[in-house]
Amino acid sequence: MEPTVLSQARQVYSQALPQLFGRQNVVACGLGYKIRGTEQTQELSLIVSVVRKLPKEELSSKDLVPQTLDGLPTDVVETGYIRAQGIDPKGRQRPAMPGISLGHYQITAGTFGLLVQRGDETFILSNNHVLANANNAQAGDPILQPGPLDGGTAADQIATLAEFVPLDFGEQPGQCQIATTVAELLNTLAGLIGSSHRLQAVQQSLNTNLMDVALARPDTPDLVVPALLELGTPTGVAVPHLGEVVQKVGRTTGLTTGAVQQIDVTVDVDYNGRTARFTNQVIASGMSSPGDSGSAILNMDKKVVGLLFAGSGQITIFTPIQQIINHFGVELPGS
Repeated sequence: MEPTVLSQARQVYSQALPQLFGRQNVVACGLGYKIRGTEQTQELSLIVSVVRKLPKEELSSKDLVPQTLDGLPTDVVETGYIRAQGIDPKGRQRPAMPGISLGHYQITAGTFGLLVQRGDETFILSNNHVLANANNAQAGDPILQPGPLDGGTAADQIATLAEFVPLDFGEQPGQCQIATTVAELLNTLAGLIGSSHRLQAVQQSLNTNLMDVALARPDTPDLVVPALLELGTPTGVAVPHLGEVVQKVGRTTGLTTGAVQQIDVTVDVDYNGRTARFTNQVIASGMSSPGDSGSAILNMDKKVVGLLFAGSGQITIFTPIQQIINHFGVELPGS
């Protein structure tokens, strides 16, 4: 290409740029070769990128891109919204931040919810079923980032389980003497035929839970940061209100928003066939999918209002954050 041709094109381009960005859907402009059909030509053009290429009849005259500008051909191409190619929430990140994949070494994957402090100690806050494998864990167990489903292995350990609130599934040792006697008889028979399995009489009573939460202790302080992926550092904590718009960043669905639909909720949650009843929870509109468990819920002022732990295709359920803060005696860094 002759230098004078490119120089003239650059002049036209620089003069036309302000007016082009004033048109609907325009997200980029540059110089390139015009595309006709599926073939690239050798015709230098001013390329105008739009979110969606619309028929001319759907555009006002002021939004139409002229076929030429001062003799320079134009070409309109559809690119969609252009976003920063940021951190992969399912990938390995060091330092790790809230909003990305992590989990107990024996689960699939959940979400790093928040970084919290108690005195001089820093902890990762997420769900019991994310960090403590729904009660099937003990202090000191490895926490991986990313979680095992996302490729996390022993080499990706970032923390160890510190403490958790046990989930109550309403299963207590049976009080019925008849049931206990039957279980003992069956266990005796099982022993005679060489089986190592044993039965225990249990009493089903749906006791209630207030939270599905756990803390993990980072292996070293520099492995984690408090700023949430895409949202930055929380500005504090707040109480969720009916109708309030809320947002979260999670391992599966990334940044999503919803609205608080119910407060003071009592709800039965299924954990792979076992049911736990929770009280004093919050229901928001659908804004999550499996793997988002543990995500922090923030209002639009970036104040934390809750911790996500369950949901369905239509709703998301979270625990008010103040309950969790009070239980563990923790606070957000810098509070």
